[in-house]
Amino acid sequence: MAIFPTQMRLSSTLLRRLQQRVGAAAVNSSRNFTTTEGHRPTMVHKRSLDILHDPWFNKGTAFSFTERDRLHIRGLLPPNVMSFEQQIARFMADLKRLEVQARDGPSDPYVLAKWRILNRLHDRNETLYYKVLMENIEEYAPIVYTPTVGLVCQKYSGLFRRPRGMYFSAADRGEMMSMVYNWPADQVDMIVVTDGSRILGLGDLGVQGIGIAIGKLDLYVAAAGINPQRVLPVMIDVGTDNENLLKDPLYLGLQERRLDGEEYVEVIDEFMEAVFTRWPHVIVQFEDFQSKWAFKLLQRYRNNYRMFNDDVQGTAGVAIAGLLGAVRAQGRPMIDFPKMKIVVAGAGSAGIGVLNAARKTMARMLGNTEIAFESARSQFWVVDAKGLITESRENVDPDARPFARKIKEIERQGLREGATLAEVVHQVKPDVLLGLSAVGGLFSKEVLEALKYSTSTRPAIFPMSNPTRNAECTPEEAFSILGDNIIFASGSPFKDVDLGNGHVGHCNQANNMFLFPGIGLGTLLSGSRIVSDGMLQAAAECLAGYMTEEEVLKGIIYPSISRIRDITKEVAAAVVKEAIEEDLAEGYREMDSRELRKLDEAQISEFVENNMWSPDYPTLIYKKD
Repeated sequence: MAIFPTQMRLSSTLLRRLQQRVGAAAVNSSRNFTTTEGHRPTMVHKRSLDILHDPWFNKGTAFSFTERDRLHIRGLLPPNVMSFEQQIARFMADLKRLEVQARDGPSDPYVLAKWRILNRLHDRNETLYYKVLMENIEEYAPIVYTPTVGLVCQKYSGLFRRPRGMYFSAADRGEMMSMVYNWPADQVDMIVVTDGSRILGLGDLGVQGIGIAIGKLDLYVAAAGINPQRVLPVMIDVGTDNENLLKDPLYLGLQERRLDGEEYVEVIDEFMEAVFTRWPHVIVQFEDFQSKWAFKLLQRYRNNYRMFNDDVQGTAGVAIAGLLGAVRAQGRPMIDFPKMKIVVAGAGSAGIGVLNAARKTMARMLGNTEIAFESARSQFWVVDAKGLITESRENVDPDARPFARKIKEIERQGLREGATLAEVVHQVKPDVLLGLSAVGGLFSKEVLEALKYSTSTRPAIFPMSNPTRNAECTPEEAFSILGDNIIFASGSPFKDVDLGNGHVGHCNQANNMFLFPGIGLGTLLSGSRIVSDGMLQAAAECLAGYMTEEEVLKGIIYPSISRIRDITKEVAAAVVKEAIEEDLAEGYREMDSRELRKLDEAQISEFVENNMWSPDYPTLIYKKD
């Protein structure tokens, strides 16, 4: 070995000569030398995302923890270190799965193929990616967001190629304050964070849930014009209780049971302190946390940090807008909303969030007194997996308890504790049937037949659960049983229904995408210290009033996705205006709070529009370090 200089490379000609002179032993020695040389440490002159985006040096999930610390990439990859063999197995399993599905039919791999193509464009050219997304938002929003994002999250361990976002895990306790500095952006305006515990209606998907955070931020960029270099998707991996993932050798996350109790809260606390220490003005949107933590974390942080929970507050706002739209569609003034009888199927975080928001809206319309608040409670009937919730039920969830019906009330209505959804709908004869159960097909033929007895001239049916397979019913089912004189709105997109004779059953999409981008943008531009109930209410009322009277009377109560950029601008302006009125606004950049207060409505709208990022290629000039 010492005969050859360390950096010497042997040509094939020299090898042949050596073989002729000294025989096979010398050749074997040279081959050993070459192999050893290939395993020598390689010096690199980049760290953090630069190393992960370099195809020459990137190892993906195979970087050891030592390398992750040394190269400043801890937190930029899922926490499970995978071997070369595991990475190959993931690739081959993914390839074979697509081959099998392709033989079965085009539906499933078709949307995944679209997602893959868009994702690769995102990896290569971010500006072009957002240009394509914005100009084809109706076609591609369902690919980057619901319903396809649910499928992406389910398969994310197989689809993962290049890191996007940050991963904080239970194994990183005590390290998060330093980890946030591994992210290369000095300014972050918007974070969407999930713990993967309740992704859409699909349950615990663990670390794979980061797909929902990525999808949401794509809409923040496309709809709200948040600069893509200032957004950050985050996964907090505290383990998983999904048995399949715990046993899956190719799963990318921590394969241990979820943290709970104080241990869980400590991890979330550390994350919040870390991100707000580095980026004091960031807005954090909590996404798809299981119900038992969604409300607790919202109450824990909302008065001290710029944050909101989209499942609780965003879903509620979109539902309120739809409910107010349904009142308008019946030819009644919005002030009649407190008279509506509403049956809600589902008592999770989204369902309770809608109930609380609707009750507050009704109470405000009735004078905003304690009597008004109590009176509004009587307009709701809540049905969960065990049936109608009443005060006689043991161990009622504390968040659902305010909506438990009194025994004497339901006896007069011919109902009982645990009455089925069909029984409740038949006896109550509601104006609105609202689905937030995540149980596909829950609005059965029996339930829809019962809705025929509604006292409303034009009942509303809102199967809002996502993704599509979890929708409580389809528009075809609703219109075929109830006729064309209904208002229909779903969480996932459906096509309008041809009812014959020139009649069309309009399928509104009651999706949070109409609100959360505007709430985030309005909070950012106002510089508000918190996201207040008033700001959320202003957003919902703006959406409710966006449609023209002519559109509403036709049953169109939500805008089409093609108008998402404009509705987001209007919602953001309404949020800014409300923040100013509540004296929460502290300004944005050169527009301080005093200057903000001088703006009229038109000027606020112009201010919002001028601060929405658009995808354009800038002139690039190289400057040596």
